[in-house]
Amino acid sequence: MCYFGFKWGKVFNSPKFLKLSVKVMFVGSYKYSVDAKGRVSIPAKLRKNVNPEANDNFMMTRAMDQCIVVYPMDLWKDTIETKINQLDEFDETGNRFLRIYLQNAFDDTIDSQARISLPQHLRNFAGIEKDALIIGAGKKIEIWNPTIYDEYLNADSRTYTEIAKEVMNKR
Repeated sequence: MCYFGFKWGKVFNSPKFLKLSVKVMFVGSYKYSVDAKGRVSIPAKLRKNVNPEANDNFMMTRAMDQCIVVYPMDLWKDTIETKINQLDEFDETGNRFLRIYLQNAFDDTIDSQARISLPQHLRNFAGIEKDALIIGAGKKIEIWNPTIYDEYLNADSRTYTEIAKEVMNKR
């Protein structure tokens, strides 16, 4: 006789099932200081949503906006690398994007104090000096200069309601 928990426990605890069933959703905003070595803490509320497969490793690069985008390594490999590998290597625009995006990429592992190092070239791009605004942005984490983020928000004259209707009504 096979008990429900034993048989299904093998299925539900298998790495393949866990990878398929875990969804990453980073939310919230947190203001932190950047230390003299360019390190910033990743908030505990964001870290708790990192899949174990990431092994506390992150990949970061420049975002489309003036900030640093940070992906847990498992998400980077499953999502970003997959998309990058599908690009046409003979397409000039794709190659230009690829070079800019990947030349700025940097991987790091969270240290014992839950910090990652932000390389100087990415801090320069994002205008980050002493303070950093860390934002949960769905599948990724964004790190902004707080002043630049405020300017970004104020640059759009549409209301939150208008933006929400436009985005959420798309199929």
